[in-house]
Parts: sequence; structure tokens; C-alpha cells
Amino acid sequence: MIPVQFSLNEKLYLKDPLSSELGKKILSGSITLIDKLGFEGFTFKKLATAVGTTEASVYRYFESKHKVLLYLSAWYWNWMEYRLLFRLANIESAEQRLSIAIAVLTEVIEEDSSFSFINEVKLNRIIIGESSKCYLTKEVDSENRAGVFLAYKRLVQVVCDIILEIDAEYRFPHMLVSTMIEGAHLQRYFADHLPKLTDVIIGSDSVTTFYQEMMLSTISQNSKTDRS
Repeated sequence: MIPVQFSLNEKLYLKDPLSSELGKKILSGSITLIDKLGFEGFTFKKLATAVGTTEASVYRYFESKHKVLLYLSAWYWNWMEYRLLFRLANIESAEQRLSIAIAVLTEVIEEDSSFSFINEVKLNRIIIGESSKCYLTKEVDSENRAGVFLAYKRLVQVVCDIILEIDAEYRFPHMLVSTMIEGAHLQRYFADHLPKLTDVIIGSDSVTTFYQEMMLSTISQNSKTDRS
């Protein structure tokens, strides 16, 4: 089997971490440490100790820990797009494709054995808890112009296109899809840490069920309004 590889924006790194075993260790170690310590507690000094190298070696790959977070976020969204397109292949019904897309983007993440240097379960926790720090910054506009958020935007567009296939008159597809993704992350976080702010239903994935009902009902209601 040919290993899956993603082409990430070169402005995210100084040296491609996928080009060497040390680079892959830096990615793996970063995920483990950010998941354990939080982004604020994560430092290149701690990372270097964890992977058995020097800070100078880490800096040869990334200029800052912010760039590490941007890289991990971009990798995650590329991986999610890959999973989504795989699941959507050969499905003709737009409604069924939308239902599958909602499930893929809101369900509990399981580890993918295709990538030995990435723990997707830990990375998902990082995306849920830390990814807003990628774009809630003063540098967001310049980083956006550099294309570092393209993977996330491309994923959102895939689902927007399905929505518009169902209802070409729907006015808020990007808003609806990004609200679903970010909201699902927040509900997962609430379920783990602030359960009184969400609805945990034993034996059911209430997050995915909620967004299935909300998304499908919103689009259906809009279609009925357009026809009236």
C-alpha cells in the first residue's frame, strides 16, 4: 500500500518535518506534550528533551511553537478532508453525502494506523482545545494571505458544495458548516469538562445526533420557505 502523504504549505515550516525521522519525532513529541501540558506549557526546550535532541535542532524545523500548532492544525484538516472524500466516494445521493459528512466532522475520532508518527486521538483533543489559537491572533490576516488556513477552508467548501447541491438558494452554507465544526468541538469539550453545558446521553453520540438533526432540519426548512 502506498502511504498517504499530504502536501502542506511550505510557509508553515523551515524544514519539512516529514523529510526525516527527527522531524517526525518532533511532530509526535509536540502532539504528546501539547496534549499533556497545554499549548501554554509547551516549549521547545521540553520538546527537545522529550525527543532526545537539542533546541537548536527543533528550531531548524519550526521558527516558533505557534508555527508548530499551525502545522498540526493544517495536517489535521488535510487528514479530515482525506477521510471525508473517502467516505463520500460513490455515494450519489446529496442528502446521504451530507449526512455522512456531518458524521465524519462531528464523530469521536479514532486513531488511524496509516500514520505511525501522528496520534490522531491526541491531535483531535488539541484541535478541540487549542486550535482557536491558530487564528485568534494579530497575525491572522497575514497568515491567511500566506495560505496557511487553506486546508480548513477547503474542507468547509466540500460540505458547502453538498448543501448547495441540495438547496442552491441556501444563503449561509459556509456559516452553517463552520458553526457545525466549531460547535461540535465545543460540545465535545463541554462533555469532558463542563457537562452541565451540554447534553450527555448514555449509549448515544448526542453531539453527532444533534448536528444531524440541526443541519438537516435547517436546510429542509429553508427549502420549504423557498418553495412557499
